[in-house]
Amino acid sequence: MANLEILVSELPTLIQSLKLTIGDSNEIMEQIILINDTQEQLRNLKKLIAQELRFDRIKNSAIATLPRIATGATLFIPSLGLVDPAIAEKFGNSETKISLTDLQSKIDSWIDWGYFLQAIAADILSDIQLVNQLNSDIIHPSIATEFKALTENLNIKLDFGKSNILQLQIQIISNSRKELLQLQQKLDYIFNTIKTSRNLLNILLGMSAFYSKSGFALEWLDDDRELIISSEEKFQELTDILKECDFFQEKIAALIIQGDALKEQAEQALKKIEQESNKEPIVSQQVEIVPKFSTPKIVRSALIVVSSLLILGFGGWKIKEQSLQLQQMSLSLTQEGSAIAKFKSAQKLGMEAAFLVQKPPHPLKVWQQAETKWHQAINLLDSIPNETSVSNQAKKKLAYYRINYKSISQRVLIEKKALANLESAQKLAIEANLFVQNSPHSLLSRQQAQDKWQQAINLLEAIPESTSVSIQAKKILPIYKTNYAAISQIIQNSTSGLYSLVQLCVKS
Repeated sequence: MANLEILVSELPTLIQSLKLTIGDSNEIMEQIILINDTQEQLRNLKKLIAQELRFDRIKNSAIATLPRIATGATLFIPSLGLVDPAIAEKFGNSETKISLTDLQSKIDSWIDWGYFLQAIAADILSDIQLVNQLNSDIIHPSIATEFKALTENLNIKLDFGKSNILQLQIQIISNSRKELLQLQQKLDYIFNTIKTSRNLLNILLGMSAFYSKSGFALEWLDDDRELIISSEEKFQELTDILKECDFFQEKIAALIIQGDALKEQAEQALKKIEQESNKEPIVSQQVEIVPKFSTPKIVRSALIVVSSLLILGFGGWKIKEQSLQLQQMSLSLTQEGSAIAKFKSAQKLGMEAAFLVQKPPHPLKVWQQAETKWHQAINLLDSIPNETSVSNQAKKKLAYYRINYKSISQRVLIEKKALANLESAQKLAIEANLFVQNSPHSLLSRQQAQDKWQQAINLLEAIPESTSVSIQAKKILPIYKTNYAAISQIIQNSTSGLYSLVQLCVKS
């Protein structure tokens, strides 16, 4: 058993190593060796479990008075810490205590996952074009990094007073627009490759183009046959990547509009500066040639000045209007980003809540934690504006989450009631004992004790089996019934004795 416990203590590290990082071909070869070693350790652990179960069956069959244990002994697995809900299934829902039979089953699934990863690795290494493409992708920035850089390029403040700076800013905006269009095409390729391909290797190419330099690893294939991927300590499903592609496409379209508006402003300002610089020599030349100003010329000069002011005023109004449009666009983008962040946070809370209440019964605290998470998720979904892209998804989730919240809230009430029943029953038992101890020969005290035992029994019998305190209630219920039967017998004997004494006195 000692060797078994040592191997079990190493399980978290073993399980976490069962993944395949897609990238350099040399690293893939090293990972195949690591996966194979992990499988070997898991097989050794499985053999030790089989030996322990055989010993357990022999022991149980030798002791006739003990019941047979169908699931075998249990072991404690070291805590895995915080596990992302998306990957929880890989670790067996982070159970810290598990039967040997269940652990055998989990080991089989881990070993099978290792075989799956080795098969993928072999397919990758046998395809030279695929290897070359993967090696090419890892030297380029990821979609998220590219988008962030382009966003920063367009987050500029135009310098309306200097033509050389404006020209440079116009060039930056133009280059950014070209790069945004290229990024759009890349996203289209990624989306179509992942969504339409049935060949896993083609899907890996799409993911490689998406993550690029950030890299990614195949972590698990969950019960819904959804592939779980990790990148930079973030876990995602394939459907999450498709959603992010849609998200970036919408953001890119908005950035292109923003860039075009900035470029138009910059070009107008540059044109104005050039016009003003061309006018200045003419005005100075007229001043030098004409020593005196006649009234008509003064009027004409005034009209020129007024016209210039009107042009500048109109230009300023136009710039202000475009600035307001940009502010509104920026506000819309911020609102969209906030809505998507809220939706993802709500999904995460919902997964955590669902994960918490798997395999009931659970203590009241666990049900309350799940209830809180559902409530937080509902509040997040409820705060998502209608005009955002995730509004419809949020409404569908909201209806589903409210049903779950109502169900969990009901479980909280049931668990509270069960716990209150147990505590009240235990208190009544203490009171019943005190009645008998304080007045051991008093018929009234015995009757009060009998009543207390009966109330306690009723409370325990009302506790549902689905609650966490049901097991404790079942353990003490026979004791309470025995005490009730004993005090009832004493009362009956006392009553019979008293009745006989009364009859004897009547006869005498």
